[in-house]
Amino acid sequence: MEQLTRDFFDRDTVAAARDLLGRHIVRRLEDGRALVCRITETEAYVGRTDRACHAYGYKRTARTETLFAPPGTAYVYLIYGMYHCLNFVTEPEGEPAAVLIRGAVPVENGDIIAENRFGCKTDRLTAYQRKNFLNGPGKLCRGLELTRAHNGLDLTRPDGPLTVWSGTPVLPRQIRVGKRIGIDYAREAADFPWRFWVEE
Repeated sequence: MEQLTRDFFDRDTVAAARDLLGRHIVRRLEDGRALVCRITETEAYVGRTDRACHAYGYKRTARTETLFAPPGTAYVYLIYGMYHCLNFVTEPEGEPAAVLIRGAVPVENGDIIAENRFGCKTDRLTAYQRKNFLNGPGKLCRGLELTRAHNGLDLTRPDGPLTVWSGTPVLPRQIRVGKRIGIDYAREAADFPWRFWVEE
């Protein structure tokens, strides 16, 4: 596999969101171990036109500043005071846009990810826990030990603590498209078909 470069992220956000399906997130821990998962669900957010984006209309605050960073930067924020969400900044620097990683499946060191999520190894997971392992942005961040401390990381840095790799691109027939989740407040943007997921 090859690590994704800045060029991968420096393009249309909706296209990047679709193309991220099947790619691998690699989270390197301080002890040298790597947690690896394959992306299965994404959502695109584009500040210049999208009321659901934190930086809609180029709104620049302490929270949204990372969205204006170079493409290939991690944007990690907290919702409801308890759940972290991982995003990959896209498009040229200064254009506030990103892809939210909504879901993934473990590829390597699944036992560590399961311990982070449920306090047990994968062979002890219930059917419910297996079904709801990393199928949500907060669950993914908990499984990969990601917090606001990782906001602003350069995803393209070789051997960085958080990187994205080529993985296995998903076949077009496996990709489903629909409206994003939990953004009913966003008026017309609530209906944008900017959510992508893998139908296994």
